[in-house]
Amino acid sequence: MESRTEPARPASDSAPEPEPPDTGTPAGIPAAASPDAAAPARPRTPAPTSPGASAGRPPLVRELLLVVGLFVVYKAGRLLADGRTGEAFADAHRVWGWERSLHLPGEGAVQAPLLHSDMLVHLANTYYATVHFPATIAFLVWLYVRRPAHYLWARRVLALLTAAALAGHLLFPLAPPRLLAETGLVDTGRVYGPTVYGAHPAADALANQFAAMPSLHFGWALMVAIGLIAATRSRLRALWLLHPLLTLLVIVGTANHYWLDAIVATALLCIALAVIPPPHRTATDQGLPPAPEPAGISVPERHGPELHGLVGAGR
Repeated sequence: MESRTEPARPASDSAPEPEPPDTGTPAGIPAAASPDAAAPARPRTPAPTSPGASAGRPPLVRELLLVVGLFVVYKAGRLLADGRTGEAFADAHRVWGWERSLHLPGEGAVQAPLLHSDMLVHLANTYYATVHFPATIAFLVWLYVRRPAHYLWARRVLALLTAAALAGHLLFPLAPPRLLAETGLVDTGRVYGPTVYGAHPAADALANQFAAMPSLHFGWALMVAIGLIAATRSRLRALWLLHPLLTLLVIVGTANHYWLDAIVATALLCIALAVIPPPHRTATDQGLPPAPEPAGISVPERHGPELHGLVGAGR
């Protein structure tokens, strides 16, 4: 009896084919796709800019001509109010009486400490003669370069304040307290120097000594401080108010202005600020962090099998 031996089957026929690992990726989608490829691209966030940089900076030549023109009008307007000596002294007596009726402190209380030191009174006269215009010009130049939007606002406010002050000089000529014998005050500029005024007010061709109210020395100094506080973010920016405070003590201590001159200038500046509001401050201007990105452009989080599958596909 013959025994039959069947030929051995190939190994491929006997062992089942291994199944591919479950990657969790649907058919038709490449398994080696990177996780970053499925995420939407993040839009680039623009670099932060300095406050006010988005505002258009006005042409330099035009601004220079405009500022020079305003200065010429300012000087011409002050000279137009000159030559009214009788009215100026009559108004000075009125102002002096009004201050006493309002129980304002005497200007002599500020001048007396200065007269105890030749150095102090000389410094006060120098401050009065040299700080007024340079400080205002430096303020405008800095705003023009660093804060164009605030520059336009400050220039308009100063122009409106100056125009209102010139109207006051024309309508209400006023002799300063240093020229009024009733006050008992010393003309520190003439006695100690330096001074910007001539010895005889009626013959002074360079300045109108009867344009005391309102005080543009104080009005401009106060606007410089307010403008710098509005345009900067330093925690110490309130210290800029020391500039108008020192200016007030100087103009009163040197007997160039009454208290009421500064009060009227402050009222006019408040009106100008109400008419011309400051530029809008953004979150960057106020030192706040930028707003978070909208949820629609953030990268979605992946959890569970989907994340596992993507990681396995990259191996």
